[in-house]
Amino acid sequence: MSNLVEISEYTGIGYRPLIDYGAWRVAILRYHPELEPDAIHAMQRHDETDEVFVLLEGRCILFLGEGDGQVEAIHTEDMQPLKLYNVKRGVWHTHTLSADATVLIVENVDTSDANSPVIMLTPEQQAELVRLTHQLWNE
Repeated sequence: MSNLVEISEYTGIGYRPLIDYGAWRVAILRYHPELEPDAIHAMQRHDETDEVFVLLEGRCILFLGEGDGQVEAIHTEDMQPLKLYNVKRGVWHTHTLSADATVLIVENVDTSDANSPVIMLTPEQQAELVRLTHQLWNE
């Protein structure tokens, strides 16, 4: 039956691509200590493609940075299970996840560090991520 279906899973921590096919990749993102709000020091964007996120379980806040050469404002999406969140090409973003969270990611197979610049957040922006997380999750 292995010629009919490929079954994959990931129960570790952090990001793991599971399936690459043609022009697309499916990956899983799970809790990692580097994604705690007080540990997030940067945002990333993808210059060549959108990226889709689906919360499967747990909680996840999607932080979105407005601006081009710098993050001028930070917006949040407290993700709801089984809804699709399509982050548009060129939008700065990062996440924080609860310890039990699992997020499905669909992206272009050629999404890499070469076409996904990172921008460092200021200490004030880092504090804002912590504040926003506490506000949304009532901690």
